[in-house]
Amino acid sequence: MTKYFILFLVSCLIFIHDVSASTGVIVVANTADKSIKLNRQQVRNLFMGGAVPYELEAVSLPPDNQTRVLFNTKVVGLTESRIQSYWAQMRFTGRKRAPKEINSESLVLEYIENTAGAVGYLPEGTSIPDNLTIIYTIYLE
Repeated sequence: MTKYFILFLVSCLIFIHDVSASTGVIVVANTADKSIKLNRQQVRNLFMGGAVPYELEAVSLPPDNQTRVLFNTKVVGLTESRIQSYWAQMRFTGRKRAPKEINSESLVLEYIENTAGAVGYLPEGTSIPDNLTIIYTIYLE
């Protein structure tokens, strides 16, 4: 039992180090057009259900994920509670649907790789397969 607990702690420390060592967040898309680049407002619109000039499907990480916190702070500009309130209103009125939530960075990457038009955010430094495109980068200050 102790051996597994130590392995768990080491895994957590490695994950925390990886996230804190990140110098930013990248927005990655599975799109045939490799020239697509979005600006901050377009990325915000995409993840908040607004209009964007491309057929893209946003996916996000769970609320307690550090990459999501950084993304929301730097791009969306709202706290998690404000974002949750916004999506509750949109669901209630039937106007928009929140991005699909995926449990981990590795699963987000897998989903994007296997789903044409999918877009998600990941820690900068994540190894991105050649068939995916980085469409926006958020640099931390």
